[in-house]
Amino acid sequence: MDNKDMDNKHVFTAWDDTHSSLWGNQPIRLDHRLHQSALFSRDQLARLIETYPREHYSLVHTGARESRRLWREGEIGNLSGNQVIDAISRGRLWLNLRNVTGVDTRYRDVVDQMFEEIAAKVPGFTAPTHEAGILISSPDAQVYYHADMPGQGLIQIAGRKRVYLYPASAPFITPQQLEDIALFDVEVDMPYADWYDRHAIVFDLEPGQMLNWPLNAPHRVENLSTVNISMTVSYVNQDIRRAQMVHLANGLLRHRFGYQPKSRAIKGASFWSKAVLQKLLRNSAWVKKERSARRPIDFKLDAHQPGHILDLAA
Repeated sequence: MDNKDMDNKHVFTAWDDTHSSLWGNQPIRLDHRLHQSALFSRDQLARLIETYPREHYSLVHTGARESRRLWREGEIGNLSGNQVIDAISRGRLWLNLRNVTGVDTRYRDVVDQMFEEIAAKVPGFTAPTHEAGILISSPDAQVYYHADMPGQGLIQIAGRKRVYLYPASAPFITPQQLEDIALFDVEVDMPYADWYDRHAIVFDLEPGQMLNWPLNAPHRVENLSTVNISMTVSYVNQDIRRAQMVHLANGLLRHRFGYQPKSRAIKGASFWSKAVLQKLLRNSAWVKKERSARRPIDFKLDAHQPGHILDLAA
C-alpha cells in the first residue's frame, strides 16, 4: 500500500470512545495501518536517506543496556542508503530523519490525514502545528530517559520495542528540567534512578501500533532484538507553544542572568514579558554556543566495516 492507497482508508483501525477520553490524559495504545505503506519500505527509506538534508538528521551511537550515558552524535558520510541501513542493523545506532513532513510531501500528506482523524475524534483537540520524523534503529539500541516539549506520539512500523512511560510530575520531571530542555535542546541529560521503573507504565510496541502519552511525560525506549523503524509525531497548540516560551525564558533567566523565576503562567503580564525575552535571545550567540557544546558531532560511519564508527578529529 502506498500513500495514494491511504486516501481511501483511515489511518487508525480500531479507535473507540475510550481512546477519545484518554487522549492526552493517560498513556494509550492505538492500532494503525501505516506499517502497510510502501513509504516505509527499505528501498524507499534508502532513497530518502541518500537525499536527506544534513541539517535535518541526527545519527546517534548509544551504549549497551548496562551503559546509561553513552550518547554520541555523528555523520553518515558518503555511504549509500542501503549501507546506512546495514550499518544500523549491526551497531547500537539511531538515525533520526527529523521533520520528514517538511522534507517530503508524501509523508506530510499521511501525517496530515492522521491529525485530521484525531481532531475529528477528540473533542477540543487542535494541532495547528505538527510534524513527524522517521527513526531507523539497531537491535538492542536504546533511548535514555528523557522528555519532549511538544505533544508526542510514537508509531511503530517494523520491529519491536519496549517503551517505559513515567508520570509527568516531580520527582520524575521538574520545571527546571523542562527549562533546560527548552534552552539547551538536549533531552537525554535528565537524571534517572532505577526505582523510577516501579512507577512506569510499560508497553511492548509492535508494528501497526502507536503510543500517545500526556504532555512532557518522561519516557525511555529499548529495542527488542530487531531493527526498528518508527515514526515520531509531535504537535503544538497555543497552550503548548506558550508553555515552551515560558520554559525557554525561565531557563535564560536562571542560566544567563542568575535569577530564579517563580512564575510559569502562560497568560498575563509575566507571560508577555517572557515572550519578549525569549524572542530576543533564543537565537543569540550565547544560546547557540551552549547548544553546540552539548551536541558535538564526533564520529562517522565506517564504510568498510558496517556497524563500526570512526572518530572525527576534534
